Amino acid sequence: MSSPDARKRLIAEARYELIPLKSLNDQIPHLPDGCSVSVTCSPTKGIEPTLQLSAELNGRGHHAVPHIAARLVEGREHVEKIAARLNEHGVTEIFVVGGDPDPVGPYADGLSLLRDLLPLCQTVRTVGFPSYPDHHTVIPDAALDEALLAKQALVTELGLGAFTSTQMCFNAKTIEQWLRRQRDRGLTVPVHLGVPGAVERARLLSLGTRLGIGSSLRYLRKNSGAIMRIFSPSSYDPDKLITPLSRHADELNITGLHVFTFNSIESTAAWQRKALAQ
Repeated sequence: MSSPDARKRLIAEARYELIPLKSLNDQIPHLPDGCSVSVTCSPTKGIEPTLQLSAELNGRGHHAVPHIAARLVEGREHVEKIAARLNEHGVTEIFVVGGDPDPVGPYADGLSLLRDLLPLCQTVRTVGFPSYPDHHTVIPDAALDEALLAKQALVTELGLGAFTSTQMCFNAKTIEQWLRRQRDRGLTVPVHLGVPGAVERARLLSLGTRLGIGSSLRYLRKNSGAIMRIFSPSSYDPDKLITPLSRHADELNITGLHVFTFNSIESTAAWQRKALAQ
């Protein structure tokens, strides 16, 4: 597939990441009909609002993928309750992360939760997990690499589909080199390219710091030229990453976009429509 075709396919099938905040209510109507949405898990509000919002979005005809943060799971009984909710609502796809706060129970990472949760999930058919081209704030790269392959092996062993979504990185070359290294190491699952949506610069910088993408944002603050290149003129243009990486989409099995909207759905949807019309 040629680069323009790959770019168009990625943009057309973009998944919108939403944050369960009050500010989201006015933005939900701007979601494209029947689109795929990824619902994050708040470290302060816990997992329940994520499951509730996912159920509501599914009821509106969207394909909602709830995030389950391992460090917010209190124990085995809580795991069973989460699995029951997923089964009750017929959730077919979940995204499991470790999470940032101190663990409230025995699960310090996504892999340990996956081992206990997945055997209880009757309706889940696809499992996603994060990956970090721009490093993690506290976890060494070697540990991230090991966990990535371990999650792939576990999900595959259970006969489920898997994918990984890259966490935020503003450098296309860094992402490409990281992904080539992971493919050489044995990563075979599809990759969803994590990109910011059409977000105002001030919103990206303020919310991004709270949501754990500090290393990328520190780079931007130190390199004013980089800020001028990726913001046009005051909001981020996702094509800055999508276009160069779409040239390698088939080779590196990049199959989708995970768009960090920061709940700026209206502007991101407008960007998507414009990009597809070009």
